[in-house]
Amino acid sequence: MNRQIKRRGIVGYGFIAPALVFYAIFFGFPVVFSLLASFKRWNMLTPFSEARFVGFKHYIYLFENELFMRALLNTCLYALITVPVTIFLALIFANLIHHSKFPALWRFLYFTPIVTPPVAIGTIWNYLYRPNNGILNQLLGFFGLKPIYWLTDPNTVLFSVMITAVWAGIGSSLLIFSAGIQNIPQAYYDAAEIDGAGPIVQFWKITVPMLRPSILFLTATGMITAWQVFDLPFIMGKNAPSKSIMTISGYVYETAFQSVRMGRASAGAFILFVVIFIVTLFILRAFKKGGINGYE
Repeated sequence: MNRQIKRRGIVGYGFIAPALVFYAIFFGFPVVFSLLASFKRWNMLTPFSEARFVGFKHYIYLFENELFMRALLNTCLYALITVPVTIFLALIFANLIHHSKFPALWRFLYFTPIVTPPVAIGTIWNYLYRPNNGILNQLLGFFGLKPIYWLTDPNTVLFSVMITAVWAGIGSSLLIFSAGIQNIPQAYYDAAEIDGAGPIVQFWKITVPMLRPSILFLTATGMITAWQVFDLPFIMGKNAPSKSIMTISGYVYETAFQSVRMGRASAGAFILFVVIFIVTLFILRAFKKGGINGYE
């Protein structure tokens, strides 16, 4: 019996071996290599083994560097604003669509930005944000308001990119919430209606608690994606001051491929990895503190 169990275990490990090898090559090795590179002064022009060991100098430099700290602040603001706003709006729209006519059509319209490349989205919104002939400023002028320099004013460029990110990210969250709402038993709503609960009370007391696992998933994955944001700020912030739009991924990109300082860039990438890891653990702990469904 023990031999049979051991044989089954070996077979099981054999089936998952390709996935483990893939994980080790494309995740484990890059993380370890990035950690080692962060302790060396390496410019990719010399062999890695010949690069000079500098210890924690790169980390000390980054935390004393004004541009990196501003990039860290920008990324934090981007993640803490775009993710909750996207999830909240997607939840509201999913509930409205569920009770509307032609729900499939509305889901398709909201999902369209998801299949659009970020480069195309950024380019389109660049035209919408144009200070002279952009649609948004034309609408402001129609109401007698002054034009806003959306992508050139350092006070507005980051929030302008956030608006675009929220618009582009609602679709995927909306589909997940829509699927979750459809799986909620109608008996809960019927019982609440008999007790005199209106639509708003039903939404906050039934729909939201029942969608807690979906909210957890979207919050965790949304935070991971938001902390790694690169494409939209890079495309839309070309005419803005670098400090106002720089993110950690953008700083790592410029340090590695423009300044050719791979050791310093690896330190920045590893700091980003640690931040994402801590944020993800915090989110999981916060949601599971009272039970994943909120009833335990």
